[in-house]
Amino acid sequence: MNDIVAFVMNSPEAALGALVGVIALLLVLVIVLFVRLSSLRSLYEKMMVGGESGQSMEKMLLGHIEETRRVAEENAKLREENARIDALLKTAITKVGVVRFSAFQDMGSDLSYAVAMLDAHNNGVVFSSIFAREDSRSYVKPIEDGRSTYTMTKEEEQALKHAIDSAK
Repeated sequence: MNDIVAFVMNSPEAALGALVGVIALLLVLVIVLFVRLSSLRSLYEKMMVGGESGQSMEKMLLGHIEETRRVAEENAKLREENARIDALLKTAITKVGVVRFSAFQDMGSDLSYAVAMLDAHNNGVVFSSIFAREDSRSYVKPIEDGRSTYTMTKEEEQALKHAIDSAK
């Protein structure tokens, strides 16, 4: 510190020149900072006032937040609807098995049939129809969990197996 005081006392012109140089450097820095601040302020005002769209950044952000909330609510509704449809679909007939057969030796074509119709839990019915020359008979047997409490023909069993296997 004593050296600086001695330098200023011995050569005040050099000290004054050094101070003027430092002041000039600081003035240049202030001008550069002022120009940058001015351009940033201009950009900020454009963003806050809306620039070309006429909408402020704050309004845009609030609008996007509200839109995000609406999308989230709609998404939740869609999830609920999807769950409802999934539950309904599990009770809908989605598995079908068909077997055609000739019930009698003297009849030449496969006019008789067995049809199994099941849901996702293998619940449903087996329809069968036996055609003869003189008459035809139809039967319906309930199916629960892939089984019937009624005795089933081999064709009905085949139709049931086809229906169960159709979902694999």
